[in-house]
Amino acid sequence: MQVLESLESNVRSYSRSFPAIFSRARGSTMLTENGRSIIDFLSGAGALNYGHNNHAIKEAMIEYLSSDGVVHGLDLATPAKLAFLESFSSVILRSRGLQYRFQFTGPTGANAIEAALKLSRKVTGRHTIISFTNGYHGMSLGAIAASGNRFYRGAAGIPSSGVAFMPYDGYFGAAVDTADYLRKILMDESGGIDSPAAILVETVQGEGGINVASKAWLQSVQAIAHAVGALFVIDDIQMGCGRTGEFFSFEFASLFPDIVVMSKSLSGYGLPLSMLLIKEELDVWRPGEHTGTFRGNNLALVAANAAINAYWRSQAFSQSIERSGKLMRSRLQANASRHGNGFSVRGRGMALGFDCGTAELAKSISCKAFEKGLMLERCGPLDQVLKFLPALTIDAETLNRGLDIFEDTLAETMKHFKRAVN
Repeated sequence: MQVLESLESNVRSYSRSFPAIFSRARGSTMLTENGRSIIDFLSGAGALNYGHNNHAIKEAMIEYLSSDGVVHGLDLATPAKLAFLESFSSVILRSRGLQYRFQFTGPTGANAIEAALKLSRKVTGRHTIISFTNGYHGMSLGAIAASGNRFYRGAAGIPSSGVAFMPYDGYFGAAVDTADYLRKILMDESGGIDSPAAILVETVQGEGGINVASKAWLQSVQAIAHAVGALFVIDDIQMGCGRTGEFFSFEFASLFPDIVVMSKSLSGYGLPLSMLLIKEELDVWRPGEHTGTFRGNNLALVAANAAINAYWRSQAFSQSIERSGKLMRSRLQANASRHGNGFSVRGRGMALGFDCGTAELAKSISCKAFEKGLMLERCGPLDQVLKFLPALTIDAETLNRGLDIFEDTLAETMKHFKRAVN
């Protein structure tokens, strides 16, 4: 760790929260250099939905590398790309009644967000993007302009522009329908906001605190976008690829986004891979108008194709996610009720948040849980929410063992806090 402190930038984050040297990982378990076993409920911030070193995916990658298949090919046609396009189209899209064109962007989710915003502005001839309170879309200048957190926005060093923020579902409490507010503002010629190029939304806000939008609210926002001539863009970077149960996080609401932004677990193995799904009539790019050296990495496409074929050709995987999600929610809610103190649980599928009310309490629980062998990230505007993102492939025994550690940690932490108060 001394090497990190002397050589790596101060900007490092996770190595501070989880101070250990991790040498190996498989499934939902990580091993440290000194032999500790850590249950991983972070899953690469949502990039490892199928666990660490998933063997079915790894075998496909090894076979491809052994054959000297093209790894870096810009946007050249390769068998790896064609296989992915065919599998994704038939297994994921057509089975859901969806039809999109694929645009492979630079390797990060932020790259894909930038492309989505740029395309929206090109299609509509407008500049304003509507985003939402507590939203998070990445760290590059366009993406951070559409993200709500002042901590991240301030690091840009220049004023953010081109984005107007609206209140997310539930931002003012259950009694206020913020979709009605959005409709009123955008329909009012004196509402003060220019006609938008796009409305950008997460169905579940991950970094924002696991805030969940309702089906009715999402359907209203989609209808508003169409009514005002804006593109309806879903950021499915963290919540896609099965995290909420179905492959896309918007399926439960029967939405048909104009653009879907995907990354994180798209490759299935933690390899960088990002893309847009674009309605055909909106694909107005000229050849080479938006480009990138590392778009569509072929090894990542091989991994992504293997993940689709291994997990998404039947409903069984979605059903297993639903079962695990119900188990997680039940146990977390029981703990919230047992300890009171304003704890609350929210989320969908296997993306759940345990709101501790204060950053101090959430940090204490996260640190103690790691000492006991569980990796739990924090999120929310004040880092007051513990984010539960176990691998979707986690077995019941490991899942329950991780929840046991959380339960013991919470009980010990609450005893300590109560003694401190008294």
